Amino acid sequence: MSESPIDSATRDIAEVPAVEVIVEVAVNLMSAAAIKCGLADDESGASHMDLDEARKLINSLAGLITAAAPEISDSHARPLRDGLRSLQLAFREASPFPDPIGKGPGEKWTGPVN
Repeated sequence: MSESPIDSATRDIAEVPAVEVIVEVAVNLMSAAAIKCGLADDESGASHMDLDEARKLINSLAGLITAAAPEISDSHARPLRDGLRSLQLAFREASPFPDPIGKGPGEKWTGPVN
């Protein structure tokens, strides 16, 4: 009897350390937020900009990093925090009406970013 795809996927994910899953999810959120902030590498970067969507992604990323930081090593948390801060600043720069400092996306979790 062959293994079902669900059993195979479960076995595969069970072998991945939690820190790797957390970092991969964070990187995916960062990538999506960067695109929604208009930072895509291609010429159509601005056409992908959607600051409402970027705000949701950055808030989620900030919550994940804040919650996960004590559980993952500083060597993993520090670059995630740096990337998050860069996204928060890019969001503020892309906004036609920037949020007050301390009220931008994710700042509830990270504190003011300027």
